[in-house]
Amino acid sequence: MFTYYILYLHVYINIVNTKLTLSIDESVISKAKAYAKTHQVSLSRLIENYLSHLYQKTDEKIAITPLVKNLSGVIELPDDYDYKEEYTKHLSEKYQ
Repeated sequence: MFTYYILYLHVYINIVNTKLTLSIDESVISKAKAYAKTHQVSLSRLIENYLSHLYQKTDEKIAITPLVKNLSGVIELPDDYDYKEEYTKHLSEKYQ
């Protein structure tokens, strides 16, 4: 004998949409529409996600550990120091 229980869940969603008029170059719009279609998302949702990503990035602070704070300023490098070039030299010496 099975007993079935039915759970009723009422969800109230308050969605607020505000219209916005933008002036964007026509070629940019057509490329954005193609991108949105390829990724199966509306252009409005695409722009909304981009804008919310912008302010989320600025709100997030990078945590600097105490070790990194202690090490800052230990080494002074010249303004024209090219770390990529130095790393390339290091790798070529290492793998000769």
